[in-house]
Amino acid sequence: MALIVQKFGGTSVGDVEKIKRAAQRIVKTKKQGHQVIVVVSAMGKETDRLVSLASEINPKPSERELDMLLSTGEQVSIALLAMAIHSLGYEAKSFTGHQVRIITDSSFTKARILRVDADRIKDELNDEQIVIVAGFQGIDERHEITTLGRGGSDITALALAAALDADVCEIYTDVDGVYTTDPNIVAEARKINRISYDEMLELASLGAKVLQIRSVEFAKKYGITIHVRSSFHEQEGTWVLKEDAGMEEVVVRGVAYNRDESKITIKGVPDRPGLAAMIFTAVAKNNIVVDMII
Repeated sequence: MALIVQKFGGTSVGDVEKIKRAAQRIVKTKKQGHQVIVVVSAMGKETDRLVSLASEINPKPSERELDMLLSTGEQVSIALLAMAIHSLGYEAKSFTGHQVRIITDSSFTKARILRVDADRIKDELNDEQIVIVAGFQGIDERHEITTLGRGGSDITALALAAALDADVCEIYTDVDGVYTTDPNIVAEARKINRISYDEMLELASLGAKVLQIRSVEFAKKYGITIHVRSSFHEQEGTWVLKEDAGMEEVVVRGVAYNRDESKITIKGVPDRPGLAAMIFTAVAKNNIVVDMII
């Protein structure tokens, strides 16, 4: 018996039929004798819809209230998925991030996980429940609801896998795995069967969207095997794991791009000690990631 964390993204639970298909995949894993924790994103474009609603009300909404709003998307999908599993004759319970005590810092809309109190999940698993957890969200020390930013459900899944020492974390998505480049742009792109943590980190940092970079950092730090695979068929996808000798033979693993980079030029900065530290301290306090300095 293994402990398996399965994460289903928004496209994998985008409508009722897809939720039923995900439930069947989860139940099949449970039938094989495994303990199963499921992390679910909001349905389809639900998060985008909620962001749009917020901007119609207030072009610059409070980040605290935005997190309160955005966290509701996952609550819908986890409850529907639990109902779908019940209809197949299996026990399942859904939980929000604060119910399973995913503790974060207080950086609203881009919070970072500090710790996971896994006792409740362990109790439910011992009671033969399939545990369904809302991705993308947590709670800070003051009991405020927070969200984890883009790719937050991946981060939730890997954090739970680390906290519970899971055997594997399966990331179900609308693609077959990790490709040498974006197959929507390059028809000749090939699926990669095995890729190391460091290679995946590099691709993710340069714009590859199949996995969120912070989730890969979790996997590397705690030695968790990730299996990126399609939610629409049973074929193997891409395994993300510790580097082996065969991987080291590859000169170029893949090509990534990012359309969301911003270039900022600061002019007239005197060349004296301490100014660079002052500038980048201000940048860091605003949780802005600096990719390159010239």
